Amino acid sequence: MAELYVKPGNKERGWNDPPQFSYGLQTQTGGPKRTPLTKRVAAPQDGSPRVAASETSGPPPMGPPPPSSNAPRLLPVGSSPAHSVEPMGFPAFESEALIEDVLRPLEQALEDCRGHTRKQVCDDIGRRLALLQEQWTGGKLSTPVKKRMALLVQELSSHQWDAADDIHRSLMVDHVTEVSQWMVGVKRLIAEKRSMSSKKETNEEKSEAAVENRTIPSFQEAL
Repeated sequence: MAELYVKPGNKERGWNDPPQFSYGLQTQTGGPKRTPLTKRVAAPQDGSPRVAASETSGPPPMGPPPPSSNAPRLLPVGSSPAHSVEPMGFPAFESEALIEDVLRPLEQALEDCRGHTRKQVCDDIGRRLALLQEQWTGGKLSTPVKKRMALLVQELSSHQWDAADDIHRSLMVDHVTEVSQWMVGVKRLIAEKRSMSSKKETNEEKSEAAVENRTIPSFQEAL
């Protein structure tokens, strides 16, 4: 095979002279052909686009990532969430409660208890209510405390003793540092009003039973 690529050399060259190769003989034998670099490559038959290697193997793009639609949006400075700070289970007031709307029903309830409750107990409740008024007017009570006290007074005026007691307990749990000095008097006032209401209902039932007992003999005598 090598003899095809060697042209006839000089007869006078030495035995150790390198052979002289012929370029013309190499082109005539039809060696392996290479695809010209300028030749276009046919598009793939499946229709998928061809991506150049430089586009896929290059370095990643620099800069911040594009914003995501799922990312939480920051609120503007000075804005607050739309939900109320009041816990669930208590209706929200549109405006701040007034001290007159809270203190007047409590004082009226205390007057109802006088004559039915010991004087020492009523005097202590009165001192607690005065302390409530002092802290309210002095700006020492927060808005949630004022709103819940307005709810408590509404339940107390409607004789909803359990609901009023629940609001009292929620205030003692959530705002004990604000209400601890005077809430004891409000709790005692709820208890006294409940006791008075129970005694009144019992007396009314006894009176109705006595009237029925007197009515039955009279009806039998008439027969």
